[in-house]
Amino acid sequence: MIDNDVILGKNVKIFNPDQVNIFGCKIGAGTFVGPFVEITRNTIIGENCVIESHAFLCDSVTLEDNVFISHGAMFTNDLYPTVGIHVEYLPTLVKKWASIGTNATIIAGVIIGEYSVVGAGAVVTKNVPPFSIVAGNPAKILKQFNNADEIQNYFRSRQKIK
Repeated sequence: MIDNDVILGKNVKIFNPDQVNIFGCKIGAGTFVGPFVEITRNTIIGENCVIESHAFLCDSVTLEDNVFISHGAMFTNDLYPTVGIHVEYLPTLVKKWASIGTNATIIAGVIIGEYSVVGAGAVVTKNVPPFSIVAGNPAKILKQFNNADEIQNYFRSRQKIK
């Protein structure tokens, strides 16, 4: 279901609108949203993002442009959820060109730096510097680079071309 209060940019592709739960958010132009995704209020998604199936983006998450969210990634919005007690949600920011791996969990209030990569299954509990690769539970920095070219060249060099 896509609620009436959702603002969609041009050429947003929602794989199957009957298999999503999207409300109270803004989705930028050229973004792809896969099936079984939930995106809740006060969430802002930049342009040309990819959000794969079964991802959950809760209140107060912001994705800048060209962010990739893999299958089953989960964002939280408060540190200590408690029944019956309203807490202020902590905003989470994912900077441009960052990539979040399959089944990663992003804990409320962190910033994922630009061009950073969060490994599959990671639990991110603190800020990730720009141009970094993090993985594990809790996520730790595995490698850092100085700029976008360095991190992109690193991943290109690891691809096997046949």
